[in-house]
Amino acid sequence: MLFRRRKPAGLRERTRELFWPRKGFLRPLRYVKMRILRLTASPHAVAMGVAAGVFVSWTPFIGVHFIMAFVLAYFLSGNMVAAALGTAAFGNPLTYPFIWAATWEIGHLLLMREDAMSGQSVDLMELFHKLRFTELWKPVLEPMLIGAIPPAAISSVVLYILTFYTVKGFQVRRRAKLMERARLHLARPTQDIPTV
Repeated sequence: MLFRRRKPAGLRERTRELFWPRKGFLRPLRYVKMRILRLTASPHAVAMGVAAGVFVSWTPFIGVHFIMAFVLAYFLSGNMVAAALGTAAFGNPLTYPFIWAATWEIGHLLLMREDAMSGQSVDLMELFHKLRFTELWKPVLEPMLIGAIPPAAISSVVLYILTFYTVKGFQVRRRAKLMERARLHLARPTQDIPTV
């Protein structure tokens, strides 16, 4: 096996890595950052893709975030891979509780209504099982969707600007490094090859 450990991990080590990864929690974020930086598209396309992914991550339609990000990136001339990476990095199981709580509160503030569900209980599993979208829209989805618009717009614009200038700087530095390497390669004296 190519990537097998020499000494298999024991139960204690596997349990520890489940709660505290050996390479740390920031490694996946560094990977996503480097993957975004190394895309060969223009800085605008990469930044627009990331912004589209971040924007749709705020919406409560959790099963179709990638599809929505692809459609939005397509219409805004964004990069599809960057849209997928932006969606996965921003909207994930660690961030969804915070996103949902924020959109819920902002939605109720914008709609200027009291908490419609105070004193009431809604069986979400039953509504999802029976697909009663009309009963789910007013108390849950409408405030979350309305509440998602301001933070989605702000965060996607901020991340567009950050991503654009970061990718642009990375591509300029990379291009300069490749040009210097090519210049050194061309300046190297060629060895005489004996002719037969």
